[in-house]
Amino acid sequence: MMRFKEEKEAKKEAFRKYLESSGVLDSLTKVLVALYEKNDKPSSALEFIQQKLGGPSISEYEKLQAEKSDLQIKYNELLAKHQETLRELDGVKSLRSRSSSKDDAEREATEDEHTNLVTHPHQ
Repeated sequence: MMRFKEEKEAKKEAFRKYLESSGVLDSLTKVLVALYEKNDKPSSALEFIQQKLGGPSISEYEKLQAEKSDLQIKYNELLAKHQETLRELDGVKSLRSRSSSKDDAEREATEDEHTNLVTHPHQ
């Protein structure tokens, strides 16, 4: 039982050192001191802390979410337009290919006819 407590304490101490070495404890301390020293306490302590740590306010976050949603709609519209353009391009290529094949067949027939006339002039 004693060993479990020692392991738990060692784990806590390692985590505290990690927070301290990464600057988290210092940043949190500064923010909490700023909140403590504020005469007019904000209505949302959590939002105050988020802003001081560099995060967006709730209204900024909601605005960004709305902008993201609008951009997603525009992206989807542009993607659909792009896919439609690709289908149209494939259609044009297909028509051109069929037309080219038809021209090639006509050209071959003409060449065959010409060859027949040259090799067998009085048939």
